[in-house]
Amino acid sequence: MSAPMRILYKILPAALWREAEARGAFEGSPVDLKDGFIHLSTSVQMRETAARHFAGQQELVLVGFKEEDLPNLRWEPSRGGDLFPHVYGTIATSLAVSQDALPLVNGVHRFPAGAA
Repeated sequence: MSAPMRILYKILPAALWREAEARGAFEGSPVDLKDGFIHLSTSVQMRETAARHFAGQQELVLVGFKEEDLPNLRWEPSRGGDLFPHVYGTIATSLAVSQDALPLVNGVHRFPAGAA
């Protein structure tokens, strides 16, 4: 029996994602470029990521990718020793399996119903 498909998520400004789509590849946000890898989150981690790193920001998008589709994916310790998915290199925008607006409602980002 195979493991269930896991979706990993990137939260970023919608304009940055549109620019990546025009190029066909996401090379990373400014913090990704500074750190040397693209930060992703699991469905369990994404809400805390939004609260910590995107508090109060509007015009965000939540982009989902299948774990097995991501080249150069590494699981590395971050907050409190939790393992977070990091991609070293670029991600083809064609690999996105979901793209959802992440509206700010009463100061909190509202995640789509389909995201765990």
